[in-house]
Amino acid sequence: MTTERLGDSVRAVDRALDILMAFTAADYELSAGELLKRVDLSRPTLYRLLYTLEQSGFVMSVGEPQKFRLGPSVAHLVHVWTSSFELSEFAKPVLRRIWEATGETVALFIPQGAYRTCISELPSAQPLSFKRGVGYRESIVLGASGRAILAYSDVDQDQLNGYLRNTHLDPKQFQEELARTRQQGYAVSLQELIPGAVAIAAPFFTGGTQVAGSIGVFGPNVRLGTAQIKELGELLMTETKTLSSQLGG
Repeated sequence: MTTERLGDSVRAVDRALDILMAFTAADYELSAGELLKRVDLSRPTLYRLLYTLEQSGFVMSVGEPQKFRLGPSVAHLVHVWTSSFELSEFAKPVLRRIWEATGETVALFIPQGAYRTCISELPSAQPLSFKRGVGYRESIVLGASGRAILAYSDVDQDQLNGYLRNTHLDPKQFQEELARTRQQGYAVSLQELIPGAVAIAAPFFTGGTQVAGSIGVFGPNVRLGTAQIKELGELLMTETKTLSSQLGG
C-alpha cells in the first residue's frame, strides 16, 4: 500500500508539472479546454490539480470565461533560481564556444541604467586584439554591445534623449540604428570607440522577453570584414538564443 500511494503521489506531481509546463510566453493564459489539449488528463483530474496548484499560488484563475495563468509562487521560484547562480559563471560555456570559434575577444555585458558593464571577458590570444576587462563601464548608447541591449529595452523617448545627451549622436539616426539592430538581430560598430576596432553584439533574454544583457565579439578591422561580421552575427544569435533558453527567455 505504501508503494502504491507513493506511486500515485509521483504521478500527481508529474501531472501537475505537465500543467505548469503547458504555459508559454505566447500562451500565458489558457482555458481548461486548451490545457486539456496540451496534457493527457481527464477533465476532473485537471480541475483537481488546478485547484491544488491555485491553493499553493502556482496558478491563478482570471476572467470570464475562466482562464488560468501562472501564479506568484512561480515568480518566487524564478527569483530564487536566478539568485542562486552567478550569471558570468553560468554563461561561461557559451562565451568559451564563441571564443574558440572566433579567436577574438568575447565579453558579456549587463545593463545598469544609462550604462552597460562588462562582467566577463575572454581576451583574444592573437597579438593584434582589443580588450577592456571585467568591470569596464561605458554609456549604453555607445558601441555595439550597448545598442544590442538598448534595441530591446523598454525605454521611452525621454529616457533615450537623456542617454544621448552630451554625445554626438543624432536621436533620429540613433532610433534608425536601433531598428536595424532589431531587424538583423545583432548590432555592429566600426571604429566607434577604438580606432581600427570592430564590435558585433547580440542580446540575450530572461523571464520571457526581458533583455538581460549582450554578448560581444571584438577584433581588428583587418580580420573582420563584411563577410566575417555577418558570420559572427549569426554565430552570436545562435549562442545567445541558447543562453536565453537556459535563462527562461
